[in-house]
Amino acid sequence: MLTRWAKESSVSDALLLKEDVNESLVSRVTNEGYAPDLTDDELEEIGRDPFLVAYALINPRERCVVTTEVSKPKKQRANRKLPDVCSSFWSYIVHCLRIYKALDFKTNWNHDR
Repeated sequence: MLTRWAKESSVSDALLLKEDVNESLVSRVTNEGYAPDLTDDELEEIGRDPFLVAYALINPRERCVVTTEVSKPKKQRANRKLPDVCSSFWSYIVHCLRIYKALDFKTNWNHDR
């Protein structure tokens, strides 16, 4: 459920990307960031995360991936966390921030994902 502030048009306009997805970048993020041979179940598990990284890769100097996830570098395949997937593309200056740490932002989200 969106909070009241997120429903305001100026906020939602700033948060929503209104551009087409670059399918080759999503595929690259999936293959290089997770694994090239993910099963359908694994693809379902990673969900939209490869899209977030791909959108950041389009303009890495002005975009970053913001997450509450914590790095767990030993995780593999679909179990990889966003900070670790972003690290796979660090040479492309994709920054991955933990939102509540970097911005001192508080939510009621589950931080143990």
